[in-house]
Amino acid sequence: MPVASPQPVAQTLPRHIAIIMDGNGRWAKARSLPRLVGHQRGAEAVREVVVTCRDMGIGYLTLYAFSSENWKRPATEVGDLMDLLRFFIRRELEQLQKKGVRIRIIGDRERLAPDIIELIDSTQQRTAGNRGLTLVIALNYGSHNEILAACRRLATEAAAGTLDPAAIDENLFRQHLHTADIPDPDLLIRTSGEQRLSNFLLWQAAYAELVFVDTLWPDFGRAQLQAAVAEFQRRERRYGASGE
Repeated sequence: MPVASPQPVAQTLPRHIAIIMDGNGRWAKARSLPRLVGHQRGAEAVREVVVTCRDMGIGYLTLYAFSSENWKRPATEVGDLMDLLRFFIRRELEQLQKKGVRIRIIGDRERLAPDIIELIDSTQQRTAGNRGLTLVIALNYGSHNEILAACRRLATEAAAGTLDPAAIDENLFRQHLHTADIPDPDLLIRTSGEQRLSNFLLWQAAYAELVFVDTLWPDFGRAQLQAAVAEFQRRERRYGASGE
């Protein structure tokens, strides 16, 4: 008889879960399938994880969809990923609306196609009033670039005389990040067995619990997410204080 996945306890749920979705290509390769099929199956996993988070009462879910380093991939694969993003948002938007999901997209827009930027704007506007799960999609996102951009904005304000450098603290710096109005993640999950952050939410994840799982992203679903949350619940979060 299969063992049921552990059921998280509601009062100790993470408020914000962030996920590095890794392993689409390896999933496809293991089945002698094109990488695109792996990405398509990964999009199906996104749907299940979003629904699971909403059902569990998670407030925020951030998915690392496309990093600023992913432009190094073959142009055909980048094009396929962008087409898949267009298709996913257009196909899922109505259902996400019905479920009260608010969509936020973070990252740099400079290299994105105009129609994708328009799709981002319209999607965020249409879902802005939703009060259920906030789904944050990190698109063309890199934490180094985000932090450097925040530093440049603060330096510009200080040089213009509109900001006293002595007033810069963590809270002010946070207001200049893409995630200014989003709480920091409590739990960060990476799939596929890799154990690194890959330039994802480096500032925001300073105190996140890290859970690395061997499951490739296309096979990651409700049971795996619940198991990761159960692992989060077993940990004692001390934020530098003594646990004694």
